[in-house]
Amino acid sequence: MRKYSWFALMALVLMSFVSTPPQKMKIYLIGDSTLAVKSAGAFPETGWGMPFANFFSEAVLVDNRAKNGRSTKTFISENLWAPVASGLQKGDYVLIQFGHNDEVKTKASYTPEADFVKNLLKFVQETRAKGAFPVLITPVARRSFDDSGKVKETHGVYAALVRELAKSSGVPLIDLDLKSQVLLQQYGPEQSKLLFNHLEPGEHPNYPEGKKDDTHFNELGAREMAQLVLQEMSTLNLPVLRFLVKNKIN
Repeated sequence: MRKYSWFALMALVLMSFVSTPPQKMKIYLIGDSTLAVKSAGAFPETGWGMPFANFFSEAVLVDNRAKNGRSTKTFISENLWAPVASGLQKGDYVLIQFGHNDEVKTKASYTPEADFVKNLLKFVQETRAKGAFPVLITPVARRSFDDSGKVKETHGVYAALVRELAKSSGVPLIDLDLKSQVLLQQYGPEQSKLLFNHLEPGEHPNYPEGKKDDTHFNELGAREMAQLVLQEMSTLNLPVLRFLVKNKIN
């Protein structure tokens, strides 16, 4: 019995010297279909959060919780936010992009302007309470041009609310609405279709009748938007960028 106890004690001592692997920093993505992970049946539709995850080393885990069709209201009411808030650790990041579904009055996900701001503030405050870092993102632009070929603003009110909250709360802002408009203008009315889920009938088995979607991206468009987010993160000088895998960005 004494011999067994001695060995057990030594094992405990040795185990105390074994270092546990460091916990990975997490970047949570919360938002709607424009950044969500897509099923194989939706391909080539691609959320920008999918390529975004591949730009970081193994020291960072990108945890994409975005869901199709969600607004700030439904992200909270469907209990999608609570697990993120409870799992946050000090030093994590939460990238917050909503607006597409909040702003459409005919949808059940519609969120009045005051509630939209209140919900965003909830995400920000509960993230900060855990010692993590919130980043607000304006909703990415839809593909829309006027008759003269100039890109149109498609999120004016709700994008402005995000900007105002970021300023008043001192939260880093990625103005993806503005940056994606600039990118779409560079591509132009016709070439910008190459970024979206635009398919002719018979072109892809997932969409035998074709698809003309000016909201959701294909692989190229998702990567372009992910790179815009990374560029803005670099401008903000966010420390997490030290974990970027440089040769995957361009």
